[in-house]
Amino acid sequence: MTSTTANTAKTTGTTVVSFENVTKSYGAVRAVDGLSLELYPGETVALLGPNGAGKSSTLDLLLGLRPADTGSVTVFGGTPGQAIAAGRVGAMLQSGGLMEEVTVRELVTLGCALHPRAHPVEEVLTRAGITAIADRKVNKLSGGQEQRVRFALATAGANDLIVLDEPTTGMDVTARQSFWATMREQADQGRTVLFATHYLEEADAIADRVIVLHRGRILADGSAAEIKAKAGARKVSFDLTEPFEEERLRELPFLTRLDVHGSTVKLQSRDADATVHAVYGLGLYPRNLEVAGLGLEQAFIALTEAEEATAS
Repeated sequence: MTSTTANTAKTTGTTVVSFENVTKSYGAVRAVDGLSLELYPGETVALLGPNGAGKSSTLDLLLGLRPADTGSVTVFGGTPGQAIAAGRVGAMLQSGGLMEEVTVRELVTLGCALHPRAHPVEEVLTRAGITAIADRKVNKLSGGQEQRVRFALATAGANDLIVLDEPTTGMDVTARQSFWATMREQADQGRTVLFATHYLEEADAIADRVIVLHRGRILADGSAAEIKAKAGARKVSFDLTEPFEEERLRELPFLTRLDVHGSTVKLQSRDADATVHAVYGLGLYPRNLEVAGLGLEQAFIALTEAEEATAS
């Protein structure tokens, strides 16, 4: 998804969120390490990173749930608390439970009543796809239904920034597709959507910007295509019908990853042409040869593993 609004905002300097050299530590652990970034209106931004990369801490700082040790975090030009009090930020977090001995409708009604820029309750229920379960007690919901209720509460009013932490966990495929269709509509209306996810295929398909965190720092920041290109590798797969020695394949030039399953060889290479040429040089004849760019998940793994190797 692309956003003309976001591109215009970058040109004019309009920002929704600004982190300036922000740090946050928990004892000896530096969760956020000199983080600087800006988010713009209309962007859909995926926040990726391995466990411990600082994603949750970054979201906590953005939402004012924790103070920064150093640096500054501004949201719509003020503090996170001011933006939230003004009804400009909606959040859907993994942490925190839902009130149980109430119906879905009662809980959403309360959320709308508390929002300074509230939408009508029925509109919120419909958008979240929970009208059919509106009269069910919250403690009788499935995990996916609970996620939809959290989404309803996050969009109970006219927020300009929506922050989502693993939003589709527990949702089935149909529910996930419906959820992201709604998020596209939100971004098309000029709202900024920031989401952390372990479903990298969602980031690839949905986000017009991907930020990869590693040890509290930005490892990569760009479109999904740019992140894939930054990984600097391509994937190659082929079948070998003649006998071969796996150890000889491990000596191929520019190889970054090798997986052999029976007669099928899958590898990643920084120079696919040179690697394939070397396969022929071993006297092997690869059949069903395929060469393609890395997917976002593979690029993410390649980038983080390279960073870990450098750090060690």
